[in-house]
Amino acid sequence: MKALYCLLFLLGVTFFVGCQNNSENTMVLLDEKVSEINVSPSNGVGDMNLDISLSFKDKKSIKMFEQAIKTATKQKSDVYNLKPDYDVMVEYEGGLPTHAIHLWLGEEGEKSTLMYMVGEGETYVTSSKMTSKLRKLILSE
Repeated sequence: MKALYCLLFLLGVTFFVGCQNNSENTMVLLDEKVSEINVSPSNGVGDMNLDISLSFKDKKSIKMFEQAIKTATKQKSDVYNLKPDYDVMVEYEGGLPTHAIHLWLGEEGEKSTLMYMVGEGETYVTSSKMTSKLRKLILSE
């Protein structure tokens, strides 16, 4: 019986550690309802352009942006010396602080790169499929 409890305990710890590692390697948002996604041409790393050119308030667009952000995985990128294409501002209901994110939008078939405006400069990469969805949404507006 002790062996069974030990095995269950080890499986639980392994599962918990696995979940922790995954969250450290992907972008996160607050566990609050997103009310709006605002997009503007970027002025450069560390500067958020508040002159909003696109605003998405529909559930489908918001969900797509959330998916792109939450599934982006931490990966070194060579964009440090390049100006981001867009600044993305994730607005939450209830007046919570805005998540400010820089976006280097990849070409069709390429991956895109995301980076928190405030942070340690870590970059996160989307899939090429997600880039295609972002391009359709941002460039068709």
